[in-house]
Amino acid sequence: MTVMSKRKTNKSAKKRFKLTASGKLTHKRSGIKHINTHMSSKRKRNLRKDGQVDETQVNNVMAMFPYAKYAK
Repeated sequence: MTVMSKRKTNKSAKKRFKLTASGKLTHKRSGIKHINTHMSSKRKRNLRKDGQVDETQVNNVMAMFPYAKYAK
């Protein structure tokens, strides 16, 4: 008897993306790690918020999560 192998989740995607309860994908915004003394407080505050993955990229990202359920 042969057992079908399990599909693996992409570990780098697991660290970068989060699936919300409503089925949307979020990610951290870039540009806040260093060299930000010239930025206004408002800009830095807005960069702390999670961004949403664009709908054109959702299928590419979800391909890395074989067992995730999401709203299309």
